[in-house]
Amino acid sequence: MTKYFRITGYAPTQNICFIMDSNGMFEKLWQFSSFVISKGCKVLEVSNDEKFIDINIDKADEDKEHVILRACSEGKPNYIEKTIDGITYKAVEIKDKMFVPER
Repeated sequence: MTKYFRITGYAPTQNICFIMDSNGMFEKLWQFSSFVISKGCKVLEVSNDEKFIDINIDKADEDKEHVILRACSEGKPNYIEKTIDGITYKAVEIKDKMFVPER
């Protein structure tokens, strides 16, 4: 079972959105979500690496256990339509980074 997770979050007090990955730091996705919420952030999207589609964000190094900030920006994230292999998905876009949270 995978321990690679991705969360899109929003920090309302700072008006900042972000994409964050966890590789091996948490056993379950809900633990990563709980960690993000404990920092005062709202969780907008959650996924494990079996469900999300990378558009232009490479996965973090698999040899290390860590949490990594993949993208951040002022305001809330943009949601755009992205067509991949003839299928249109709802993608998350923050700055120039994009991914599909759910296949």
